[in-house]
Amino acid sequence: MKHANVAFFVPMVGCPHRCSFCDQNSITGESGIPTPEEVDKTLKKAARELHGFSEKAEIAFFGGSFTMIPRELMLSLLAPAKKWVDRKAFSGIRISTRPDAIDEEVLAVLKEYGVTSIELGAQSCSDEVLEKNRRGHSFADTQRAAELIKSAGFSLGLQMMTGMPGSTKELDVLTAARFAALKPETMRIYPALVLRNTLMAKWYEDGEFVPQSIEEAAETCAELLNIFELYGIKVIRLGLHAEESLEENLLAGPYHPAFREICEGLRFRKKIAPMLTRLPKGSYILRVAPSEVSKCSGQHRSNVEHWLSLGYAVKVTPDKNLAPGDFEVMMANMPSP
Repeated sequence: MKHANVAFFVPMVGCPHRCSFCDQNSITGESGIPTPEEVDKTLKKAARELHGFSEKAEIAFFGGSFTMIPRELMLSLLAPAKKWVDRKAFSGIRISTRPDAIDEEVLAVLKEYGVTSIELGAQSCSDEVLEKNRRGHSFADTQRAAELIKSAGFSLGLQMMTGMPGSTKELDVLTAARFAALKPETMRIYPALVLRNTLMAKWYEDGEFVPQSIEEAAETCAELLNIFELYGIKVIRLGLHAEESLEENLLAGPYHPAFREICEGLRFRKKIAPMLTRLPKGSYILRVAPSEVSKCSGQHRSNVEHWLSLGYAVKVTPDKNLAPGDFEVMMANMPSP
């Protein structure tokens, strides 16, 4: 069984800022705050439905800055979650919050209530970009919070946003490098989307902000995936989940329900290009690990079509003897090894 979250969303409750991109009700499809009773009931049902595999799943509180919601509310939500973790029904509790909402006192409380993973909505390493988008914290806050979290024994996750107003591809790549240097265990990458009823929407409608195209965002994010892979950091989310409320409120920006697949396909295209384009034009067999046939072919066979446009008729085939990331190219009329 793959790792999974039983997620609860606590939108907007604790956050003292309204960032340029923020409309969490649209992002999550949720508008109400879960009650402790709802948390307990949901976890009981999840533990039963997972048939003994729930110890591989985490309980997660996402949405607004969890450590900034009223303390009584925060503890009331953590209490039933801790109960199920103590029963070893789940592996731990994951929360998301702001870099400036972490200190030693709150970490001690989170530890007491069974929290094991903390994600920081850090977004950018550029203080100018953070200020423009009204984040209300600095990169120094992210650095300080990351060190406190790791020193206290929590798993650290970071979240970054590409293509924000005021940012560039170069700044996004620099952000990835600086975030990787903080040694998080996990990353989430979200291309900036223009949602209704946000400051970013006003900038977009006034012509002050042009969001990335899907192609531009994929170019950037493919490079970021390479950076985090180099540092051994797992990217557990790339692009927002497909939600009906998100699609209804989306004005512009690089949203695609298969955005990661597009990025992974582009990574393969760039990886294979130096070898393929040195060969004479013609027909070729491209062998890859079975798990990577789809990535190598590209979303809707986009890579195969791209290579064909350059004069290379490529057939992608699985080879169980190849490890993920490896590949072999041979002329189509050559005998198999």
